[in-house]
Amino acid sequence: MSRIFRAVILGPPGSGKGTISERIAQSFGLQHLSSGDFLRENIAAKTEAGVLAKTYIEKGLLVPDHVMTRLVLPRLEEITRHSWLLDGFPRTLAQAHALDIACDLDLVISLNVPFETLKERLSHRWIHPASGRVYNKGFNPPRVKGVDDITGEPLIQHEDDKPMALVARLRHYKDVAKPVIDLYKSKGILHTFSDTETDRIWPYISTLFSTKIPMHQADTHYAPSH
Repeated sequence: MSRIFRAVILGPPGSGKGTISERIAQSFGLQHLSSGDFLRENIAAKTEAGVLAKTYIEKGLLVPDHVMTRLVLPRLEEITRHSWLLDGFPRTLAQAHALDIACDLDLVISLNVPFETLKERLSHRWIHPASGRVYNKGFNPPRVKGVDDITGEPLIQHEDDKPMALVARLRHYKDVAKPVIDLYKSKGILHTFSDTETDRIWPYISTLFSTKIPMHQADTHYAPSH
């Protein structure tokens, strides 16, 4: 196995991708790359792709494939010597094909969480818009209700986390994700994990990574936080 290890995590909104990505990053020394973070950084820095992405977001539209690809791929080119886990990209088949051309993946994880669980989690989700920090009334509440822990600024609930929009959003995810999942299944690198609790899924993911990326082969360029 080559020392560089590259993985992708797929899953619908509310599936616990962020939490699991952080645990993988800390346990196995992979850099956690989030397409949402890239998006926010580019918007804040007013890069060409960031300005373009913002115009779609302000209209309540999904950022199209060609813009997301321009946000993510240059960043991956900067860290070709690092092992990483990519979260939030690719969302579509076009993005998956673009990623395919850019690099070879070792592993793809797909989180399969029941619809009712996702609905419940997302309806309790509150966000600090400036930083993208996410809180959940059920398992990760803010210290003070309705207020960000760090800045003390008010939290908001996304329009698309409200019940009617939620159903449409999750259905859309399922339709768009299916060909991406099928692609990685056909390559033989897809591993799917199903449960309602992140803590119950985690031991299986941890075991899988232990077999794929022994600790001494973790990326030496990146010291994980302990």
